[in-house]
Amino acid sequence: MSSTFHGLQVAKRGMDAQQAALYTIGHNVSNANTPGYTRQRVSLETFPAYPAPGMNQTGTAGQIGMGVEASTVERIRDTFLDTQYRDETIKVGYWDARAGALEKMEEIMNEPTEDGLSAVFNQFFEAIQDVASHPSEAGARSVMIERAEAVGDTFSYLSTSLKTIQGDLQNERDVAVTQVNSLLEQINNVNQQIQNVEPNGYLPNDLYDERDRLLDEISKFMPVSLEYTKSSGNASATSEGVVTVQLQTSQGPITLLDGKTHQINAISLTTNQDSYVTGIHIGDEIRNPESFPQGKLKGLIEASGYIDNSGNRTGVYASMIDDLDEMAYEFVNWFNDKHEQGVTLDGENGVSFFNEISQKEGAATGIVIADKIKQNTNNIAAASSASSEDDGTGRKGDGQNAQLLSQFRQKVLINSGNGAVSLDGFYQSVIGQMSVDAQQANRLKSNSETLQGAVEQRRQSTSAVSLDEEMTNMIQFQHAYNASARMVTMIDEMLDKIVNGLGTGGR
Repeated sequence: MSSTFHGLQVAKRGMDAQQAALYTIGHNVSNANTPGYTRQRVSLETFPAYPAPGMNQTGTAGQIGMGVEASTVERIRDTFLDTQYRDETIKVGYWDARAGALEKMEEIMNEPTEDGLSAVFNQFFEAIQDVASHPSEAGARSVMIERAEAVGDTFSYLSTSLKTIQGDLQNERDVAVTQVNSLLEQINNVNQQIQNVEPNGYLPNDLYDERDRLLDEISKFMPVSLEYTKSSGNASATSEGVVTVQLQTSQGPITLLDGKTHQINAISLTTNQDSYVTGIHIGDEIRNPESFPQGKLKGLIEASGYIDNSGNRTGVYASMIDDLDEMAYEFVNWFNDKHEQGVTLDGENGVSFFNEISQKEGAATGIVIADKIKQNTNNIAAASSASSEDDGTGRKGDGQNAQLLSQFRQKVLINSGNGAVSLDGFYQSVIGQMSVDAQQANRLKSNSETLQGAVEQRRQSTSAVSLDEEMTNMIQFQHAYNASARMVTMIDEMLDKIVNGLGTGGR
């Protein structure tokens, strides 16, 4: 037989359950703008009916309902959308890093404009033509020297600026490694907090949100796979447990964070004296930069430079700096060689126009006009030794060698992947490749961001707090709470009749 106060208990359970739902709605509304927050819902279940089945059960006509209870408070989240979002985030991180690096490079190279290296070469070419037409004019020779200085300054400016940006990218790359290790530490701390809560039967939803936010962050830098391990004790069936984070590589997964042992395998980079990455350490594992998986970290390593499997330095900025050095080295050596074959106004030959450059590395910053040329414009060897003539002043100046020098753009040959090409052709291919790479990076970055945005929109439609929906739920649970409270009032009146009204007939 049920208790006299059975109804009161049922009404109380109803009030408690609706109150829990209203408190959860309040929590949702408070965190409507909190990054990474997932809306929560109270799961309501009927309380076990009375009496419970058994040999000694009371002889009632049937089971009487005992009300409702709030069983759990769960997050509304779709793990499939989380996986999709992180997959797209990896691509966004990689292409964003490449696009940013190439955008800065395009700004430095400044082609095609009137201030780029190509335009400076044009002006130098025109100045040599003027000397070829007027070999005895000191003014034309002075302009040629000034234009040559502009060529050297432009080469130096471009190379120095590229190295400065490359240094910034190397710093950003090192910061990215620090961020990854910091994220692993934070995920490990949240794992431990979750492990302390779950065995008591609770669902630490806010800790789950924080961990998912951190996993979203780390997926920007590299692809990771997740493996969940249930907590021991009295953990809820819907608890998530601790997470093990693994880096996905072509040679197999590498554990970054072991959720069971809480061990972290931090990432570190080994670099050479020029800060080019030679290896990536993950705990005891070592990976070559070329085989490291896609993500922001890989994009920054490729942009700032690394040592490939063949032992050569490569990368977006490294290649452009090397190309400029190659151009400067071939240009100066060819120009000096032809200039030394000519004759100065004073009849001297074997005079170098530029200071000698003995090695390609750093050649772009080492173009300096020879002191002898700067001291006297007559030392420009504009005449050819074979046809030099006395112009009546005892000087040689037929301009034929200057005519040969003016052809440097087509005569200087540089080895490229397609064989020897002219200086013009080489520079055009370098600038063209940079533009193609930048367009590709921007296009794929845009595509990845579009896909990421679409997935994020679907994810938000599932997990984000809708204030309209919360208001509707608030009214729904408020009415249910009021109804339960009215039940209490009604049962109180019933009990009043029992306590104060019964047994008074004979008085």
